[in-house]
Amino acid sequence: MDSPLTRSAVRDGLGVGLAVGLSGLAFGAAAVAAGLGVAQACVLSLVAFSGASQFALIGVVAGGGNMIAGAVGAVLLGGRNGLYGLRLAETLRVRGWRRLLTAHLVIDETTAVATAQPGPRPARAGFWATAISLFTVWNLATLLGALGAARLGSPETYGLDVVGPAAFLALLWPRLTAGRTERRVAALAAVVAVAATPLLPAGVPVMLSAVAALAGIVGRRSGAEPDDRGETESVTASLPPMTVSEEDP
Repeated sequence: MDSPLTRSAVRDGLGVGLAVGLSGLAFGAAAVAAGLGVAQACVLSLVAFSGASQFALIGVVAGGGNMIAGAVGAVLLGGRNGLYGLRLAETLRVRGWRRLLTAHLVIDETTAVATAQPGPRPARAGFWATAISLFTVWNLATLLGALGAARLGSPETYGLDVVGPAAFLALLWPRLTAGRTERRVAALAAVVAVAATPLLPAGVPVMLSAVAALAGIVGRRSGAEPDDRGETESVTASLPPMTVSEEDP
């Protein structure tokens, strides 16, 4: 029988999946506004399934860059999901070919719900509830948003050309308030992008800023000041521990 902790984790996952998945409407509209077709927008959501990376890609395309430049930037931005996978591997206990499917579903939201649970079993329940609901709602919303934007005609006429940048900023903003390290890294990436934009083709400044952000993160982690280490430790201590509970076999 499911425990109250497991049921609570499932409720949390379904709530996050529904709320975040609906933002797929904005992505579908922004993708069409950037010049993608309805089918292309839907395939991108199915294959990439990482909101920030998807918005980054269509942002490059909308700015005049090509798909290759946009894809490289999206991959760099989505690299954090690999770190999430390392964090969740022991908890999810997935083996064989299922690991490939599970890796596709390891994103910000599924990781957040899983790591917020008090034990492995509710963590797994929360992960899968979030993953299944979010994947379903996100892709359906992408289709609806893309179809709606395609029927409206010219995106600029209705102001849809700003949907992509606005939605991406909305996804980014909460991360900028997390701490000093995040703000410094964001500032470094912004300076690089602004300086490179007049000199390089569209899409290249985004890739350079992503590399600069990664370099900034690595530098801060390897040479953190005492205050930053204390800040990191306090944030880590505030996260619910992923320990084995009595209900876990």
